[in-house]
Order: sequence, then structure tokens, then C-alpha cells
Amino acid sequence: MRGEPTPARRSKTELLLSGSSRFPAVRPRVLRWWLAELLDELAPSADSFAVRFVGDRTMRTLNRDFRGQEKTTDVLSFPGGMLPEGHHLGDVVISVPQAKRQAEAKGHPVDQELRILLLHGVLHCLGHDHERDRGEMDRLESRLQGRWIGTA
Repeated sequence: MRGEPTPARRSKTELLLSGSSRFPAVRPRVLRWWLAELLDELAPSADSFAVRFVGDRTMRTLNRDFRGQEKTTDVLSFPGGMLPEGHHLGDVVISVPQAKRQAEAKGHPVDQELRILLLHGVLHCLGHDHERDRGEMDRLESRLQGRWIGTA
């Protein structure tokens, strides 16, 4: 499993993690290092990527406004594109309370669930779509979880 900080490791991708201070379960320093390594491998052309940690109410509003579903969800992805500053891979929004509930139901740590959701969001930003493909994203995600999270 990857993701423990190594001082000499620097990613070229600018990462913005916001909202983590509201949620003690989110360890932004550890997630930042893990995410930087993940993006270096999966999205080497990305110059920037953003993650926002929110509560259920905000997630419910976003899910309603962007997907027409009047309920909270665990993760939403908004693919990016080329900007004057470079290639913005996209934005991912994670409901921390939902992640905590899912982690508890699955019997693993919240940090692990957050990594699962981040990986899922990154794959969507890269153009994968489990709702339209024939299981390709699910298979890829399972392989990547085994490598990057220690699950399959």
C-alpha cells in the first residue's frame, strides 16, 4: 500500500484540498502525499487537481443540482480541461459523513474509504464511466485499489 509521506517526493501536480479542517477524520497531509503519487502515475499530464470535503447537506445540494438526485452521495466528480495555467484534471467532492458511514459498514478505517473515493473520483475525471461502460471501470478500479489501497 502506498501513501506514507516521503520527504524527497514532490509531485508536479498542484493539489488543492479544501474543507478538511471541518472533519477530524480527514488527514490532509497523508492524503495529499498519496494523491500526488496516484496522479503522477495515472494522470502525468495534469497540472492541477482539487478535492473538497463537505457535509451531507452540501453534497445533497450538489447531487440535486448536477445529477438531479435528491439525496446525498459519497463522491461527485467534475472533469476539468485545459486552462491558461495548464491541464486541470478536475474537481472531486467527497461527503465525509457518508464516507464515515460507509467505512463503518465495511469495517475499515475512514482514511481507507477516503482513498477509495478519491481513486473513484480521479478515474471519473480521467473519463471513465461505470454507468455507461461494460464493467471496464469497475475492473480497472479493483486492480488499482489492490495496488494503491491494499484492497480488491
